[in-house]
Amino acid sequence: MKIRFVFLLLLLVSLVPTAPSLAAGDRFALVIGNAKYPDADAPLKEPINDARDVADELKRDGFSVEVGENLTGDAMRRAFDKLYGKIKPGSVALVFFSGFGIQSARQSYLLPVDAQIWTESDVRRDGFSLETVLGELNSRGAGVKIALIDASRRNPFERRFRSFSAGLTPVIAPNGTLVMYSAALASVVSDAGGDHSLFVQELLKEIRVPDLMAEETLNRTKMGVTRASRGEQVPWISSSLAEDFSFIPGAGGSRPATTPPPAPPAAPAVVANNPPPAPPAPPAPAPKPADTAAAPAPAAPAASAPAPPPAPKPQIEAALPPPPPPVKPIDPGLAPSADSGPSAAALADDPTIKGLTAKIATNPDDVNALYRRGQVYASKGAYNLAIKDFDDTLRINSKDVEALNNRCWTRTVVGDLQGALKDCNEALRLRPNFVDALDSRGLVNLKSGAVKNAIADFDAALKINPRLTSSLYGRGLAKQRNGSAQEGALDIANAKAMDPNIVQEFASYGVR
Repeated sequence: MKIRFVFLLLLLVSLVPTAPSLAAGDRFALVIGNAKYPDADAPLKEPINDARDVADELKRDGFSVEVGENLTGDAMRRAFDKLYGKIKPGSVALVFFSGFGIQSARQSYLLPVDAQIWTESDVRRDGFSLETVLGELNSRGAGVKIALIDASRRNPFERRFRSFSAGLTPVIAPNGTLVMYSAALASVVSDAGGDHSLFVQELLKEIRVPDLMAEETLNRTKMGVTRASRGEQVPWISSSLAEDFSFIPGAGGSRPATTPPPAPPAAPAVVANNPPPAPPAPPAPAPKPADTAAAPAPAAPAASAPAPPPAPKPQIEAALPPPPPPVKPIDPGLAPSADSGPSAAALADDPTIKGLTAKIATNPDDVNALYRRGQVYASKGAYNLAIKDFDDTLRINSKDVEALNNRCWTRTVVGDLQGALKDCNEALRLRPNFVDALDSRGLVNLKSGAVKNAIADFDAALKINPRLTSSLYGRGLAKQRNGSAQEGALDIANAKAMDPNIVQEFASYGVR
């Protein structure tokens, strides 16, 4: 009997499901230090040394680390794609970035060294949305997602295209995420002129303390930076971790080759370390062609990893007014036409257009200048001129997914829905999960009356980026047209709370 009992006990234990291992092999980090920005007066002194030291420390802590220095946009995209490809369910994924960051439309963007920013839409073309990065890591199954962002520097780009808005903005991240900025929201700090930033000095000091949970490590870092700067620099932290995680697991500061399995996940809890203040007033609506975020819908190829639960959507706690009646179909007469808007002659003296036109005159195949001029034309309502520039861009490079997405959007606005759908589908064939094209395709489906397809596109977009107001508002309209008046009203109210200009923006597309 005793032998049988022991055998049965062992059998039962073998059948108990184990939690995903957070072993050294399951810890992945991407560390980026960008210092040489041509638009800056001089290279930044701190990011390269900071990135190297952080990478060395993470390697000692059992992370598999990829390091990038002075990465261009293409190199940053490849680096992120490589990180995404490593993620397995239950992995720990960490991103460290030191360089220039910028906020636009209430999102924070990390900038590559070759970013060419003259209009606000350029931010979303050249920058990398932190929320989109975290959403992609989540969709791949990462159990713990950590972002350490040292990008709250005064940068040379912002004053070019809008009223000055400094620093970074709050991030809406999926559950299981820990985010830290080196400075408070909407504030900037200057490089100290030394070899390392104060933020990284304090961060490394606290990471090396054994047996601290990650949240405590970052809180101690925040206090250290605040003390050392005499209150002039106060980092910002946001956490939605649902399980314990330590940079250095094990007792006595040891760094074992593998870490113990985590405890079974508890109910999700949000730890508000330094809750964000009310968000700043939204900037003027940026041109839609470069809007970033949307996610896979049925017509797009499915992601390789299993889909996670949807990220939490922003909610409005106040009682909502009675839902409005379902939106009526669009009156085609309200939509802009390809022939509407200012002429090339009327825009010839615009400084940005003038400079880009000069470049194109020197080199008619300057694909970047053609694309950017198309963006500017679209932002000013010169849709026929924009489409022509996107046509020329695609003549030179038929696989330019950004140009395909922008032409899709512009064709949608002027009512060429068949051409628009073809462009969006091709962009998604070339880059599955391309959020910009999926958001644009949602608009195509909304305007064409395919509301179920529109809802699917907008749903997928919001799983990656819950703050994408164009998808949230578009989904609300689509739900109302599909008969779900109250659900649609909630989406619309949430979108308007995040961006009061969203109704006017959609009206400019001919959608009311």
